[in-house]
Amino acid sequence: MLAAPWAAAQNFPSKPLTIVVPFAPGGIADITARPLAVALGNILGQSVIVENHPGAGGAVGIAYAARQKADGYSLLMALSSILVIPEAEKLGGRAPSYQVSQLMPIARVAADPVVLVVPAASPWKTTADLVADAKGRPGKISYSSSGLYGAIHVPMEMLAQAAGVQFLHVPYQSGGQAMSALIAGQVDVTVQSPGVASPHLKSGRVRALASWGGQRLAALPDVPTLREQGFDAEFYIWSGLFVPAQTPPEVAARLRAAVKDAVSDGAFKQAMSTMDSPVDYLDAPEFQAFMDRDGKRLLEAVKRMGKIE
Repeated sequence: MLAAPWAAAQNFPSKPLTIVVPFAPGGIADITARPLAVALGNILGQSVIVENHPGAGGAVGIAYAARQKADGYSLLMALSSILVIPEAEKLGGRAPSYQVSQLMPIARVAADPVVLVVPAASPWKTTADLVADAKGRPGKISYSSSGLYGAIHVPMEMLAQAAGVQFLHVPYQSGGQAMSALIAGQVDVTVQSPGVASPHLKSGRVRALASWGGQRLAALPDVPTLREQGFDAEFYIWSGLFVPAQTPPEVAARLRAAVKDAVSDGAFKQAMSTMDSPVDYLDAPEFQAFMDRDGKRLLEAVKRMGKIE
């Protein structure tokens, strides 16, 4: 019996694996998970399937992943919103659908500051233009997000808090849908990861007014940060892999080693580069330390947002 876990780890993996993406297709979690799944499959010698489980800003899919068997065959590709959803649910008077402690970090894959995006025909040329308009029309300028308290909602509310304005929040089920809503003229503004915004910026259909980074993005050197423009807001949308917390250490170690190799895979790096979202890898211990720091800042922002109906 004592040898059983070791034997299982030695034979791992012996069947296909699944990466749960807690958003609809087209968002940064989805477009990161798909090329990573190919690279992981080549390294592990098994198919790696991406399954989308959208809903409630990611809460549905994360809770689903946390309930899966802890055998290493079910992984989760989550965004930074994984850290704030339980607190947000408590603010709303609901029992949290999961606890972060139910999941074990495997690796951070990417981490980018989000970008403030408007249609190319928009009258706003700078963030100051947008803020001035919002001050004159409280709650009238709409923006799309991937869901309540998600990785688009939180940074936009950070900007609103810093600027002393109010926007109209219109939630969707993924960053991809939020981007499509802007393109279709359903909303006035959105916030996106560089990976989702990049093809539309390159096509000239949209314009970036700012990023939430501590410094300008290498892929968008002409786009100033919010801090440069006088707004105290900083936010990073990171993508990371997790497994259920009780996954055997030997299996988790095998996955960690495979992900380390996968993020160095040429095809994966090219896919990420094409999206203007370079790989920003952290192994599990460093990723956990990063989450501990990032979580404090995110939870403070969510508490300031308070209960949202």
